[in-house]
Amino acid sequence: MPLCLISPPSPFITCRVSPAAVRNRPLPPPPPSLPSLPPPPSPTLTPSLTCALQCPHFQSCSGCTEEFNLHRPLILDEVDRFFKGHGVSDFSFDSSRLWGWRCRAKLAVRGSSMDPLIGLYQEGTHNAVDIPDCKAHHPNINAAIELLRRGIRELNVEPYYEDEGTGDFRYVQMAVTTHNTSLPASDRYRNGKVQVALVWNSRNENSPNSEKLTALANFLWRNGGPRSNVHLIHSVWGNFQTSTNNIIFGNRWRHLIGERDFWEHVGGIDISLAPSSFGQANTRAFDALLQKLHKYVPQGSSVTDLYAGAGVIGLSLAAARKCRSVKCIEVNKESKLSFEKTVQRFPSFVDSSISWHHADASVEPLSWLMGSDVVVVDPPRKGLDPSLIDALRDLSSVERKAKSSSESFGSYSKDKEEKRPWILRAREASVQIGSKAILENNQSLPRTLIYISCGWESFKEDCKALMVSKEWSLEKAHGFNFFPGTQSIEVLAVFKRGQRVNLKKKKSGKKKKKRVTNQL
Repeated sequence: MPLCLISPPSPFITCRVSPAAVRNRPLPPPPPSLPSLPPPPSPTLTPSLTCALQCPHFQSCSGCTEEFNLHRPLILDEVDRFFKGHGVSDFSFDSSRLWGWRCRAKLAVRGSSMDPLIGLYQEGTHNAVDIPDCKAHHPNINAAIELLRRGIRELNVEPYYEDEGTGDFRYVQMAVTTHNTSLPASDRYRNGKVQVALVWNSRNENSPNSEKLTALANFLWRNGGPRSNVHLIHSVWGNFQTSTNNIIFGNRWRHLIGERDFWEHVGGIDISLAPSSFGQANTRAFDALLQKLHKYVPQGSSVTDLYAGAGVIGLSLAAARKCRSVKCIEVNKESKLSFEKTVQRFPSFVDSSISWHHADASVEPLSWLMGSDVVVVDPPRKGLDPSLIDALRDLSSVERKAKSSSESFGSYSKDKEEKRPWILRAREASVQIGSKAILENNQSLPRTLIYISCGWESFKEDCKALMVSKEWSLEKAHGFNFFPGTQSIEVLAVFKRGQRVNLKKKKSGKKKKKRVTNQL
């Protein structure tokens, strides 16, 4: 296995690359103990620009597309040129962990009970590929997959057969929690426990074939739970769906065994994630992004967090920056429970007004932007909704109209009886945290926009759309290596409203005064 050392003070990355891995080899026996992450390399290793994946499954599965230079995706050259072309000369890139980084994986279960295939599809097909030695997975995910494989064989569980819609076991989600306060911080990642979600081909837990689901959950707990030789499993959940399309999860969930609550620690707070919640696969890179994001939000700000999920970004800002208020807006109602559990562990010193709203940020987005100093957006890969882009580009016009009108934002939001159904539904489904009411200046609109992007192509289009009207200027940009082995990077971009335009006006004003003085 290759080893790589990334030293914060230095831009160089030191690697040692072992001989090429054999592409095909027999499956390993069940591990006698918890697998370990690669030991730290010696600081005396010869510098090299090559950090190689060396995965036996490369090219057979669709997970990774790049085998070399994991620390620097080729797309970085384009990204750097783009930001320089828009006035950001100090773009930075954080490479983070290159192997064993994936703490969340959704895998197909196919094959037969005697020869189960647990892995990803080949590119462009629905042919599942076994990936027992995946170099991207946290090692404990690989260990849990091997234990699951044993259970399928011993209990004669039938994997799903897509063409006929038969079989029992469709998919599995593995999620690793590395937050164990009983261990030293340096040991927590290596000893992460795996939450296993088994997707069953039945309508609910009362279906005849669900008996094997219970048996499989008990097998995993007996052989990987706290009383086993290797404590590997955090909990086991069941999910039920019989759809013939490509969805992975159905709407029905059941906690089968183990701990019910799944906790992780990122952005300075403990967060609760249900199996149905969206969670970042690379928790360490996500934590690095949150730490960087905190620097761009002034103390005591009022923040709107759009596409908020379970509110992790907004809640971490409330704790780190002592925000006056935080509004989290999310269209997935399943995230509400995770938000409520997270705030139960919230630091007692936080005195913010915090709310979570089940709403679509694309429907009249101005109603969510009002009263905020900072807006944070973390959209899906497709980018921002067009209606939100339009609202962000029109903020100065809204302010001018408000000043010239007899009606202020305050009268707009308080004096009129609210009749818009999407706003009323969001209020009904909202969660309000904090002993004090929201004290917002209803005349204010955000002057800072922080954009977190997982889709580079859509970000470029959104960035150009925001800047074309001169409403927003791009101030800072940082990249993060969330998916080593691919050409995908996460971008954190900071926009300011009206700042550069005002600076240009000031400079031109000074020049005119100087000319007048010389003429005199």
